[in-house]
Amino acid sequence: MAYAATVSPPAERGRTIGVVTSGVVVGILGARFVTGVLAQVWGWRSVYTVLGVLALTLAALVLRALPPEDGFRRPVGYRQAVVSLGGLFGQRLFLTRGLIAFFLFASFGTLWSGLSLPLAHAPWHLSESRIGLFGIAGLAGALGAARAGRWADAGRAVPVSGLALVLLIASWGATAQLSRSLWLLAVGIVVLDFAVQVVHVSNQHVLTTAHPERTSSVIGGYMVFYSLGSALGAAATTSALTSHGWAASSLLGAAFAACALIVWATDARRRSGTARAGTGATGAHRGGAERRRGASEQAGPAADRSAVS
Repeated sequence: MAYAATVSPPAERGRTIGVVTSGVVVGILGARFVTGVLAQVWGWRSVYTVLGVLALTLAALVLRALPPEDGFRRPVGYRQAVVSLGGLFGQRLFLTRGLIAFFLFASFGTLWSGLSLPLAHAPWHLSESRIGLFGIAGLAGALGAARAGRWADAGRAVPVSGLALVLLIASWGATAQLSRSLWLLAVGIVVLDFAVQVVHVSNQHVLTTAHPERTSSVIGGYMVFYSLGSALGAAATTSALTSHGWAASSLLGAAFAACALIVWATDARRRSGTARAGTGATGAHRGGAERRRGASEQAGPAADRSAVS
């Protein structure tokens, strides 16, 4: 992701991030179905064998097919790169988008880390391959990621993020019906994945636009929140599911999404207040200039009359 954002022209960066994120989503969710089939047919060890071969093949393709980065950039050491991230964590914009990502992927992890357990037990008793089919439903999120990049390039990243977070909260109302309807669960998964990927792409576009000279480090630092949130969601949903069932996991996922919306709304309110203050200061400055111009024009004729007399 960081490489793609770095080599992409600024005007197309949102679209590029959206396309790459779509690929990530297809890989993550499509793999749930593929690995389910492999585990059912050849056992769980076959999954790691196939993934190892694919990873080696992909490494060879990357070295051969991807163009190098611009040569004018002076390489830095790993320690220096890590230290440089410290300054980002003191910036309001970075922390705001990072916190949104933290709660966003905590909500995402709550669904995907806990979903297989209730589906494998009563009343559904689904097999690994059938559980993996719900990953295909989540591939709608890939479409959301691609479209979100275009919205971000058009300057609508912030309002679109807020709307997507509202959809994310609403999606948990459908996924909570897992014990009653698999169709409602599928609808909730589609909406949830769409909303998550829209916010994810918008976050990265906002940050890379604000820091065009250090896109790699910005995205790398942002992924810290992504990873921590995913880990929290996975751990928390397991505990909630074991203690109180899927309803508790659904409430937990909705709560994480609500926290992300609160962070977004707080930042939006601050931005609005700053914009109003700036507009007021500009208006006051313009009004003062007009008053001085009017006073000068009134003083001019008076001085002329005095000179004539």
